[in-house]
Amino acid sequence: MEGEAEYGFIVNLDAQGSGLLSDSEKPDMRARLYEVSGRAFEQAGIRAPRLYQEDRGDGILSILTSTVAPKRVVGEWLEYLHQNLRESNDRARVPLRLRAGMHIGPVTADTHGRSGRAVDLACRLGNCDTAKAVLELAPQAALVAVVSDRLYEEVVRPGGRWVEPERYGRREVRLKEGPQTAWFMVPGLPQPPLPEPGKPAAGTSGPAPAAPTAAPGRVVNNHNHGSGEIINSERIETINIGRSAHPGGER
Repeated sequence: MEGEAEYGFIVNLDAQGSGLLSDSEKPDMRARLYEVSGRAFEQAGIRAPRLYQEDRGDGILSILTSTVAPKRVVGEWLEYLHQNLRESNDRARVPLRLRAGMHIGPVTADTHGRSGRAVDLACRLGNCDTAKAVLELAPQAALVAVVSDRLYEEVVRPGGRWVEPERYGRREVRLKEGPQTAWFMVPGLPQPPLPEPGKPAAGTSGPAPAAPTAAPGRVVNNHNHGSGEIINSERIETINIGRSAHPGGER
C-alpha cells in the first residue's frame, strides 16, 4: 500500500564502465542488461507482482516482496545471472560487466517509485569504490555481488542451494552514511580479489598532499580557493585536492 513501508529484498544492478560507452553503444548495453537479468528472474521463478523494477539508465533497481525467499535470490538468481552474462559476453564485442548491490529491509512505495534507507544502502554498496576495484582486479569476471552485513548474517552465512558463504570476502567500506561492513563475491572465484586495506580503491585519488610549509623563520599565509589553487605568499600553486573520480559513488 502506498505510503506504508513493507519488508523487501533490494537488488541494484549497475553496468561497470558504462560512462565510457558512446550514445550508439548504450542501447545495446541496456538491452543486454535487461535480457540477462530478466531471464535470470524468470529462471528463478521470480516475476511480477512479486518483482518491481525501476530503470536507472545504466542499471536496474529491483524490489522483491517478502514472499520471495531471500536464499533464492543470493543463490539461484545470482548463479543464473552469472551464466547468462557468460553466454551473452561470448557473443559480444564489448563484454557486459555488472555490480549487484543487495540488502533487505523496509521499502516505501509512492506514485514515483520506491524509497527507503534500505534502498539507499543497496545502491551505495553496488556503487562503492571497492566493488568497482574488485572487477578491475578480476578482468575475466563479469559480475561482483555486494551484500550488506545484515544480509550476509541472516541469509548467506547459513548457506543453501547455490549459496556458498566461504566464497565471500569481508571489507569495511566508507559510504555517504558512514562506514559499513560489506561482503563481496565474484561467481566462479573461490574468493574475491579485494584491494589491499589502506590503499585507494578504484575511482579514488588517495589523500590530498600536504600544504606547502614555510622556510625557517618565515611566516606563510595560505589561502585556499575552490579551484584547487593555493596562494602561498608570493607564488601560486595548483594542487590535487584529492577529489574522488566518482563523487558520491556515481558511475
